Amino acid sequence: MSARVLLLGGTTEALRLARRLGLETVYSLAGLGRVPDDLPCRVRVGGFGGAEGLAAFIAREGIELLLDLTHPYAAQISHNAARAAEITGVPCWALRRPGWQPGADDDWREVDDWDALTRALVPFERPFFTSGREPLAHLHEIPEHQHWTVRCLQAEPAPLRAEVIGARGPFSLDEERALFARLRCDVLVSKNSGSASTEPKLQVARELGLPVLLLRRPELPMVAREFAESESLWEALQQRL
Repeated sequence: MSARVLLLGGTTEALRLARRLGLETVYSLAGLGRVPDDLPCRVRVGGFGGAEGLAAFIAREGIELLLDLTHPYAAQISHNAARAAEITGVPCWALRRPGWQPGADDDWREVDDWDALTRALVPFERPFFTSGREPLAHLHEIPEHQHWTVRCLQAEPAPLRAEVIGARGPFSLDEERALFARLRCDVLVSKNSGSASTEPKLQVARELGLPVLLLRRPELPMVAREFAESESLWEALQQRL
């Protein structure tokens, strides 16, 4: 593949794609979590300095195609990518992973932000947060009747009425069942990422009859091409590159 590609990653799909692309690809990560050291392409870690900084990098590196395979909730990065594409005239293609859909027996409740989430959590005693690092900034606000468990990429010390688990998916159904049983959680908190690698937790919540509080997805910008799944993106790349 001869075209210079900048792949904005951090998701399972992005890592898989990076393994299939060659030396002309730059794989960019924000720097959270493990940085792969076995990729055939160049790996870049860190921010760009907003849309203008990203546009400058694209111009300097001779990038011909920008791929946005960031997390569905990484809205700022996606907006920066779309703006940088406008500035440079380089097309931006994005993987827009569909969200999970509730089944007939699911009790899913969407909330817009942290304040709405904390209000929705009032009736519960043992929430299990699988929504990233945001709860870590609020561990000092845990209500007296609650014990929080937060699962994110890196473990860290927690106050008396909390536990922070460091783990990276994929998680098997049996692993999730065992964890839910140990935690004795009564509500699951998640982002609607749509990722198959973290979907088993929803199955366990369904089996246990637990409600699920979902942070509503942010609005993402329009780009030159959008793909709902990674194989269709790969096929388009083969035709272009």
